[in-house]
Amino acid sequence: MSASRARAFLEQHGLAAHRDRGQNFLHDERVAERLVALAGVAPDEGVIEIGTGLGMLTRVLAARARRVETIEIDAGLVRALEATGLPANVRLQHADALAVDLAALLRELGPPARLVANLPYSVATPLLRRFLDLGSLRGVAVMVQRELAARIRARPGSADYGSLAVLHSWVMTPGEAIDLPASCFHPAPKVTSTFLCMAPCNSAPAPAELAALEAVVRGGFAHRRKTVVNSLTRAADIQASRTVAALREIGLAERVRAEQLDPGQWLVLARRLVARRSETA
Repeated sequence: MSASRARAFLEQHGLAAHRDRGQNFLHDERVAERLVALAGVAPDEGVIEIGTGLGMLTRVLAARARRVETIEIDAGLVRALEATGLPANVRLQHADALAVDLAALLRELGPPARLVANLPYSVATPLLRRFLDLGSLRGVAVMVQRELAARIRARPGSADYGSLAVLHSWVMTPGEAIDLPASCFHPAPKVTSTFLCMAPCNSAPAPAELAALEAVVRGGFAHRRKTVVNSLTRAADIQASRTVAALREIGLAERVRAEQLDPGQWLVLARRLVARRSETA
């Protein structure tokens, strides 16, 4: 499907891309095949796809996977896809991915399972956070804005390094990443997109612990120009003396800033602070 055919499909069904939903539809089948191969989708796997769009990626996923559960928020697109038909091993769900119980859907899909998504820019960050709680996945592959991908993959000391990179380092191991030009989509976005593949870590914190640790690391990065001690005091209501003591225990100076701690150091620090808060609660 070319850009002109994608435009014709939308016009045929009285549809148009919505800017407020960040709709930019992948229309190149060869690119879709490359992305699915890069994601590592195997014949025994079930796939949750978020953002069905015009169904280009959906059909390629269906040709490789055991089953595809695809979620689309746009009612007009759902009607058009139902009218034109999708492969027999695809179930299309009209829903907001932010409201869907993804864990329940995964249990229904059964292992092994993988998640593949062309995420609208407007909701990419909250959806990415939800994916971190889905520990039963074999892998995650997402299309996001290049700047967001850079923040996920950022290293300590860089301008992009922040809580998003730390959280993903705790839960996911980064894999292949490729940039796609705007010409692969209709309408063409004004930004470059990155298809980013990740695999779950074996020692990732459980969702309940992750939520508690997240509050600490987000607090630590909330005031980047301040020290970790001062930022946690202001943003997370953690007494400075507790943070200073925890930093000293792991061999770090009390004047250290958030971007100077690597994800492993953040994990140890956050666990100590969470444990001490629990002891005094």
